[in-house]
Amino acid sequence: MRQIVLDTETTGLDPAQGHRIIEIGCVELINRRLTGRHYHQYINPERDIDSGAIEVHGITNERVANEPVFAQIAAEFLEFVGDAELVIHNAPFDIGFINHELHLLDPGFGSITQRCQVVDTLALARAKHPGQKNNLDALCKRYGVDNSQRELHGALLDAEILADVYLLMTGGQTSLSLGGAQAESQGDGGGGSVIRRLPANRRPLPVILANADELAAHEQKLAVLDKACGGECLWRREGV
Repeated sequence: MRQIVLDTETTGLDPAQGHRIIEIGCVELINRRLTGRHYHQYINPERDIDSGAIEVHGITNERVANEPVFAQIAAEFLEFVGDAELVIHNAPFDIGFINHELHLLDPGFGSITQRCQVVDTLALARAKHPGQKNNLDALCKRYGVDNSQRELHGALLDAEILADVYLLMTGGQTSLSLGGAQAESQGDGGGGSVIRRLPANRRPLPVILANADELAAHEQKLAVLDKACGGECLWRREGV
C-alpha cells in the first residue's frame, strides 16, 4: 500500500478569495514504512501573501518571488503523488487548495480526490480523542513525537512529523526498550520513548562487528537455547 503524507502552506485561508499554495511537502509510505522518498517545492503564488499567514509559516513574498509557478511544477507533483492514498491533517483545507490550483491550470482536470483516496488525520484524532486538542502540536505531545524543530509551520517538516504521528495513532509503530526493559506499544499514546528527529546532515552511524570472544559467547548461548527447545532454535536456522 502506497501512501503520501502531504502538507501545504498558502498565502491565506480561502482559495475562493484568490489565495494560492506557496509550498508543498510530501513524504512516501509503503506498507506503513517511510521509504525516504519525498517531494518538496516552494511556489510563486503570483500574488501577495497575507501578513497573518507569514506569521504562521514565515514564508515571505521575497522568498517565493523567484520560485516556479504551480503550472510549472504540477506535472512533477502529480507524478510523485500518483494514485496513492493521501494522509493529510485537516484534509479539506489542503484538498481545497490543490483542487483550486488544478482548476486554474485546467478546468476540465477534475479534483485530486478523483485520483486519490484521502485520510484526514484530524478526523481520526477527533474520533480517537474526543474533547481534546487535536492539532499537530498536541498530537506530537500526546504520542511522544519530537517537534522541537517546529518553530514555524513548514510543509515538508510538518509532513514528516505527521507521518510519525499517523503511524503511532493508527497503531503501526512500537518502541522497543533495550537493556531488559519490556517493549511498550505506542499505539494508544501511552507515553513511551520519544521519537526524536535527527538532523539530515548527521554523520553515518558506525558499524561495530562482534569480536571472536563475543561470537563464541553467542554460540554458547545458542547451544543452551537449542538444547532447551529440542533442537528447534530459530536463531540457528538458515536465513534467520
